[in-house]
Amino acid sequence: MTTPLCNYWRPIVLGVLLLVTHNADSADRHAGYYYPQPESTEMVETRGEPLPGSDRRRRILFVTEMTRVALGNPYPPDVAIFAKGAEAEKLIITALGSGRYDTLYRMRGLLALLTAEARQTPIFQDLQVEDVFTFLDLLGLLGFQQLTLTNGDNFAHRIELDRP
Repeated sequence: MTTPLCNYWRPIVLGVLLLVTHNADSADRHAGYYYPQPESTEMVETRGEPLPGSDRRRRILFVTEMTRVALGNPYPPDVAIFAKGAEAEKLIITALGSGRYDTLYRMRGLLALLTAEARQTPIFQDLQVEDVFTFLDLLGLLGFQQLTLTNGDNFAHRIELDRP
């Protein structure tokens, strides 16, 4: 038998439980481990739909190739690039040295450098978008949904990649 007081509190308790459960599910489980909680977030609409076959395997191979190239240079890499998430849909770029990528503007400079590299790829040239698409568009073509940039210390910025 329920009392009127029980009937009053039950919806409140259930509402609080649902809110707490929703917040726990939407929490960024990588923050605090791979990077600090992002200070800022932006939404970027990428141009083009993901390419056929842009699945977890392709995203992992992309990260592996970028890492292989970076490790092949005669100097240590500036950043580590890796994918996380059940489908490797979250790209993380972490600076490996102090004082280089510690502001949003420096991170945007890094994205500009990565755009210059992306524009030299056969995929951009085959699609004839090498003068229009950016590194973020390349991530969209590969099916990434999120990019987190961090200095590996106290700064992180998140870019949510949206489809047209």
